[in-house]
Amino acid sequence: MTSFLEDVIVDLQNQALDISEITFILPSKRAGFFLRNHIAQCTPKTIFAPEILSIETFIESVADITYATNTELLFEFYEAYLVATPKDSVEPFDDFSKWAQLLIQDFNEIDRYLIPPDSIFNYLGAIKELNHWSLDQEQTPYIKNYISFWKRLPVLYNTFKNLLLEKKKGYQGLVYREAVTNLEQYIAAKPKIKYVFVGFNALNKAEEIIIQELLQQDLALIYWDIDETFINDPLHDAGLFTRQYKTEWPYFRKHPFTWTTKNYSTPKNIQVIGVPKQVGQVKQIGALLNQLDESKKNLSNTAVILGNEHLLIPLLNSIPEQINTINVTMGLPLRSIPMTSLFESLFKIHKTSNSTIYYKDVNALLSNSYIKPLLFEGSKNYADALIKHIQENNIAYLNLSMLNSFSPTHSALFNLLFSNWNNDAEIAIDNTIKLILLIKENLQQQARKNTLDMEYLYRFNVVFTELQNLNTTYKHINSVSALFGLYKEIIANETLDFKGEPLQGLQIMGMLESRVLDFETIIISSVNEGILPAGKSTNSFIPFDVKIEHGLPTYKEKDAVYTNHFYRLLQRAKQVYILYNTEPDVLKGGEKSRLISQLEIENIHDITPVVVGPKVKPTVITLKQIEKTDAIMERLKAVASDGFSPSSLTNYIRNPIDLYYEKILGIKPFEELEETVAANTLGSVIHHTLETLYTPIINQFLSKDYITSLKPLIAPTVKAHFKSLFKDGDFSKGKNLIVFEIAKRYVSNFLEKELEAINAGNTIKIIGLEVPYGTYLNLPELDFPVRLKGTVDRIDEFNGVTRIIDYKSGKVIQSQIEIVDWEDLLTDYTKFSKSFQVLSYAYLLHQQDTNCLPVEGGIISFKNLQGDYFLKFGKKDSSRSRTKDQLINQDTLEAFFIQLKKLILELCNPKIPFVEKPL
Repeated sequence: MTSFLEDVIVDLQNQALDISEITFILPSKRAGFFLRNHIAQCTPKTIFAPEILSIETFIESVADITYATNTELLFEFYEAYLVATPKDSVEPFDDFSKWAQLLIQDFNEIDRYLIPPDSIFNYLGAIKELNHWSLDQEQTPYIKNYISFWKRLPVLYNTFKNLLLEKKKGYQGLVYREAVTNLEQYIAAKPKIKYVFVGFNALNKAEEIIIQELLQQDLALIYWDIDETFINDPLHDAGLFTRQYKTEWPYFRKHPFTWTTKNYSTPKNIQVIGVPKQVGQVKQIGALLNQLDESKKNLSNTAVILGNEHLLIPLLNSIPEQINTINVTMGLPLRSIPMTSLFESLFKIHKTSNSTIYYKDVNALLSNSYIKPLLFEGSKNYADALIKHIQENNIAYLNLSMLNSFSPTHSALFNLLFSNWNNDAEIAIDNTIKLILLIKENLQQQARKNTLDMEYLYRFNVVFTELQNLNTTYKHINSVSALFGLYKEIIANETLDFKGEPLQGLQIMGMLESRVLDFETIIISSVNEGILPAGKSTNSFIPFDVKIEHGLPTYKEKDAVYTNHFYRLLQRAKQVYILYNTEPDVLKGGEKSRLISQLEIENIHDITPVVVGPKVKPTVITLKQIEKTDAIMERLKAVASDGFSPSSLTNYIRNPIDLYYEKILGIKPFEELEETVAANTLGSVIHHTLETLYTPIINQFLSKDYITSLKPLIAPTVKAHFKSLFKDGDFSKGKNLIVFEIAKRYVSNFLEKELEAINAGNTIKIIGLEVPYGTYLNLPELDFPVRLKGTVDRIDEFNGVTRIIDYKSGKVIQSQIEIVDWEDLLTDYTKFSKSFQVLSYAYLLHQQDTNCLPVEGGIISFKNLQGDYFLKFGKKDSSRSRTKDQLINQDTLEAFFIQLKKLILELCNPKIPFVEKPL
């Protein structure tokens, strides 16, 4: 394959032109590396390298003013805004910055296309006034301010322009307008330089005038790269601009048009590959590169073109390991860089000036991959230790002194991260730069240097240093919130530019970077509507019809630009892979691109359609099944010897896999910090409170006087146990205060029920509270011991009958503590788990005291203290119409033991796996 750049060099040599005396002008800086390489290959002797410029650099030299950065423009524009706007209408900088970038873009377009600014601004102001007409003679202040803003645009534009020109700086459009003004003087100063313009397509008006003037004065040549398929078809967007230039430029009436080629119609192998999701495309690219590498294809002549530049990082992680040489020729948007989350977390804490910090915001910073290494001391990671301390002590809000006291050696870092910035932007920027330097020092000390992280860090250091310098000069950023807003504006528009060896290895680039370049093998990703081409966008204050009226480009022209880029890539390629997302969404691109449909309709090339994976995969729920290996059985024997509790056995009934995770693997449920008191904490508070209140009268009868004496103790006792269990959590306000009051009410209501029972002539004697029991089960079928253990909340005697009581803070009804068939105990966790627990406690009590029968067992539900507040276990007859027996006797326990034994034998059977139950 002969590339376009190589053809240009050969043609210049055939004209006997001295290459070293030529100034080459290219669409981008990137193409200059490839052009220089082609010059070296095509020139047999040693020569001085010619000057190679990008069009923007060339225009800058003609205009004799320099480009200002986006951030610098924003500050300068605010200066102009303050001059041009009445004081009572001035917006603060953070509000101004939200729309200013868009207006600068419009100024840029107006200047690049040399539109008379007064003409378009007056036109625009008249439209806005029509849009906000009012039947009232007097307009509202809002409408007046709105219309006056649009009427001030000419003054605002001129003030801004003059301010920039005084400093010899400008945005791109202003530089272009000045270049046209200064062109005659520039030509007079350099009359002997020969310019060669290479590979241009869509030119703005300023570029057209400059290039035409140089051509007319015989100071320049221009080489187009357009195929006859596109230029001869009046409807093909790939040749839209080139057709206009060929027809309308006076130069081409007397000079040949160079060149139209016939490369596009040459045979090509084109595959259109549909892949689900964006990341799926990246993985598919990795697979394609692996195939190309195995087939010994020259990857230096292979390019991956990313339609969506945010996929760069996933792509770099998906490239096969054996591909060692890669050149990234594109910019990665700053907002896609992982380090962005660090500064967002930092600003989130300081946007509001508070003395306390929410624990989730603290955890987000401490767990950040760039902060965590700063908190290592020896082998101890203080970040993880602090997060654990916060969780264990239920600290929802922290302050700087608490953090410093946890690890005084890291107080300098904590001060940078968590000290109050007093809503001062200067302090914020200063602390952020100090943090960047700390991270840099840490990265430099690491044994394995992470070059990419250092690049990230350098780019953010440039951003914040520029902000610091500009704010020192202009003093416009007056709050952390304004700084954060500006930071987000900057990272949305700025990129991290990669530099590498452009002539070696696999080339990875964006669509714009591919201009002028040719590759034999092309892989293009994200060829979906909304990405390639971008389609309609409203990022402008200038309406569509106004743009048409004044000759400004609309989305139609921008789509034609990308159509040209797309087809130009295909011109000389031999192997083409076009990837699109088969599962589009509104935010990340629409349906398959019209460019693919156009390729298919043209029918010039045979296109192989491929769809990777089904569009819709049926959801198949696979239930886990864990076989009981020797190792699992050894662990199970140890657990059995220590003892199964009733709750662990009911967990097994509910889902065997849960017992496997908890008891065999020792995996505990993840415990998040309790911002709001959890249900189990509420239950524990009530349990401990009643234990504290009733412990003094164990083995004594309850009396009215004693219960009455307990009432003043409810609040302090509940509070003490809240502090103990809820740690440093705050229950003085909000939902936690409500839960605290609920706990007091539950205990108070329960004592009232106890008092009612005594007033009715009943006797209650407290036998035990939170009594632990345990017994080994008689299971001759097993060759290892199995123990049953549990803690009974309360044992008492009610009118001489022993009662086994289990407290529940949730709602329980009578039907949940009754059974009909004994087999039901092992089948339905929801209905019969509470009966299983009560019977287990009764069995444990009987094993301790064989003379205790008969007993009553049941539940006291603090959420259901209506009527008879003690819900007794009962065995219903088979008709389910009435409860046959509410006393637990020997027969009851024997029937229960049959089911208990059946459950234990299944659990301990090595041939029966742990099988997950569907939810």
